[in-house]
Amino acid sequence: MAQAAAANVKTRAATPAKVWKWSGKTRQGEVRSGEMEAQDAAAVQARLRQMGIEPEKVRRKPKEIQLKIPGMGGVTTKDLLVFTRQFSVMIDAGLPLVQALDIIATQADNPEFRRVLSTVKVKVESGSTFADALGEHPKVFDELFVQLVRAGEIGGILDTILQRLGAYIEKNEKLSRRVKGAMVYPAIVLTVAVGVVAVLIAFVVPTFEKMFKDFGGAMPAPTQFLIDISHGFRNYWFVYVGVPVALFVAFKTATRKGRGQEIWHDTVLKLPVFGPLVRKVAVARFTRTLGTMLSSGVPILDALEIVAKSAGNRTIERGILYVRAKISEGKNIAGPLAETKVFPAMVVQMIGVGEATGAMDAMLNKIADFYDDEVDVAVGALTSMIEPLMMVFLGGTVGFFMIAMYMPIFNIAGTIK
Repeated sequence: MAQAAAANVKTRAATPAKVWKWSGKTRQGEVRSGEMEAQDAAAVQARLRQMGIEPEKVRRKPKEIQLKIPGMGGVTTKDLLVFTRQFSVMIDAGLPLVQALDIIATQADNPEFRRVLSTVKVKVESGSTFADALGEHPKVFDELFVQLVRAGEIGGILDTILQRLGAYIEKNEKLSRRVKGAMVYPAIVLTVAVGVVAVLIAFVVPTFEKMFKDFGGAMPAPTQFLIDISHGFRNYWFVYVGVPVALFVAFKTATRKGRGQEIWHDTVLKLPVFGPLVRKVAVARFTRTLGTMLSSGVPILDALEIVAKSAGNRTIERGILYVRAKISEGKNIAGPLAETKVFPAMVVQMIGVGEATGAMDAMLNKIADFYDDEVDVAVGALTSMIEPLMMVFLGGTVGFFMIAMYMPIFNIAGTIK
């Protein structure tokens, strides 16, 4: 009998919870309705009676049919920022957690985010903590978000934590937008240049080749070079397209994880122009994230572990984890930071001053603000350097085509004279 009971309990525990829609009345006769996650209808009814509600109707919530198009949809940073801002205002105004979630979920424009918030609301309504409910959606709410919310729930300052989170997300998004914006111009120019060159090689060069052959004579070396490339492109276009794609896929696969990723991330930091920019972005993100977590009451060891995961560079991640290990042994933060050789000396010294004065969170935020401005300057310098280089590249490409195509014409004109 005991074994059968244990097996029954194990089977029920293994059964996934379902979402139920319910309606009922309070002892005062007020009609209530909502959703709840539970194993069966009996569990919902028992839970409602504990809440002082006499259940009238309990039924399974039908599954929603969702059509997902690859590359489209998903929750954006803007959705998350708007949610965080609105939610902090509602909590600060004294609205209950479930009611605030219900209002925001109803008003959300993004259907995917609406579904996630509805699921979170059901979890909270069923007795789960807000942080645990958010943690079940790691693709939307990362570990930093969940840990800060948990700290806010424990400390009773959820509205303050959400305001800090909103400011952090906004500044982090601005930083990412600056760096991505600097890459848009060269990417567009390079794409247009490749397209123009492909059209010239595939359609223009063959026309000139036919004309030159009618006149006879040997072709100049640049012209013959272009003609050979044109023949190869028209006859073996799949090689010209396939080889770059294969190399790109091989590179992405090799640098996705493991030793290959470590080598690539270390190389990026050593590049002459992009390396300093990547380092400044990493320092700004590290100090901003760590400062936000420490000011919210997250223990420094937990904060460093989360910051390391969000570093975006394996070399920097390894350095942060080294600092965490040394702090767990009883050392301060400034010494191990200097030993990593990853962070600039100024950053290490300022963090050391902040640690000594007991205001490290404020010092970290000051460093983050400074490096935000540094990133602006670096992005501007990078853009100023890329623009003339792209113009030289385009001018050189067009010039080579013009010379290669007109050299036979000059030869023909000289022969006629």
